[in-house]
Amino acid sequence: MNRFLSHIFVIGCLMLIALPVFSADYNIRDYGALPKKSRLCTKAIQQAIDDCSSHGGGRVVIPKGKWYSGAIVLKSGVTLHLSKDAILFGSTKPSDYVLNPTAKIIMTTQLIYAGSATNIGISGEGTIDGRGKSFTDEACNRYMVTRPMLIRFDRCKNVTISDVTLRNAGVWMQHYYECDRLTIKNIKVWNYCNVCNDGLDITGCSDVLVSGCVIDSDDDAICLKTTSLTPCRNVRVENCTVGTHCNALKIGSETVGDFKNITFTNCRVVPAGSKKVINGTRIAVAALAVESIDGAAISDVTFSNITVQGSESPIFIRLGRRNDTYGKKLGKQLKGSIRGVTISDVTVTGAGNTGSSITGVPGQVVEDVRLNNVSITHKGGAQRVASPRDNREKSEPNAMMWGMLPAKGFFVKHAKNVRMNKVKLISTVADQRPEVVKEEVE
Repeated sequence: MNRFLSHIFVIGCLMLIALPVFSADYNIRDYGALPKKSRLCTKAIQQAIDDCSSHGGGRVVIPKGKWYSGAIVLKSGVTLHLSKDAILFGSTKPSDYVLNPTAKIIMTTQLIYAGSATNIGISGEGTIDGRGKSFTDEACNRYMVTRPMLIRFDRCKNVTISDVTLRNAGVWMQHYYECDRLTIKNIKVWNYCNVCNDGLDITGCSDVLVSGCVIDSDDDAICLKTTSLTPCRNVRVENCTVGTHCNALKIGSETVGDFKNITFTNCRVVPAGSKKVINGTRIAVAALAVESIDGAAISDVTFSNITVQGSESPIFIRLGRRNDTYGKKLGKQLKGSIRGVTISDVTVTGAGNTGSSITGVPGQVVEDVRLNNVSITHKGGAQRVASPRDNREKSEPNAMMWGMLPAKGFFVKHAKNVRMNKVKLISTVADQRPEVVKEEVE
């Protein structure tokens, strides 16, 4: 081969290498799915998923139209893709759902499940709607939820959820349990139809990015948890807009395993999109919440560049001793801690009068909290009130659990090395309480 032909051959090989590799698409229409309310597509969607996974992976495509399904299981290598103007509705019959096959403590049903799968996702400009109002069982405890979630992924790796709209779950919208390398970006969530309508729950996951999402939910909007000793670590939440009647950006309350290197940045907390309150209050209960009550060590937590429009208690940091182990026998006695929380460049307007709090309990103190360049404007007009005497050590944490706090700004108790720099408190109407009340603080 002469030099010219050799050069052309090399260029051709490089071009081939540079070409993108496209995985196959599996359209549910090809499996007999029909966009009819009277006919579920469960079997067709599941067969498409099974074929896609067994042939090396790709996309299972939900085309334009209205489709109806019971519970399906996503498998390795498969991305469920919702085309533009496609809506996948969940069945309204409980019999079309099954209990989570891998859960041993917190039993749930769900529309889309994945267990121990790798390289999976949900994508596209379409919508998944759980029709959660159809499920009337109001029970919602730590061990059994019969109303279906929209999504639950357990112990999966390399998960990407992008661009889709998620609406109207029976309970939590989405729950990612002990997953590694989880990315959730540019999704829209609306969840205001039932009790315990969280927006996004991340439990014991590592290497997580939540970016560019709009989440509006009656219960907690974005919530990090641990219900085993598996830690929640290396989590970044950025450029998100959230509305809620409960807690906006939250760690807890389920906190058995540790939390480390958690960042919330460049986010907005806005008024809840629905005026009807099922849980919580008309404005967010807490905008920024950090809770350790079951033995977790929480460290290296950062909130930065956050704007808040309306919150009864803008900042809530709570170390308690509920010590729930969720039925697990732990090999060691857990003693929770909160160390190294930095809150900077936060602006709060329209706050209620409850006040913010940073509290531990006797023998367990919150340590090393830094507040820098924080501005809180609240409605004011409150009279002086006495400090709460009950430490509420074993109580479920709630930023309003003591009612009106003795400080219009911050009530700090059982804490060490709490530093405030450029913290500004503005009362719309004169308030008789001091800005800060400190008790048993080092």
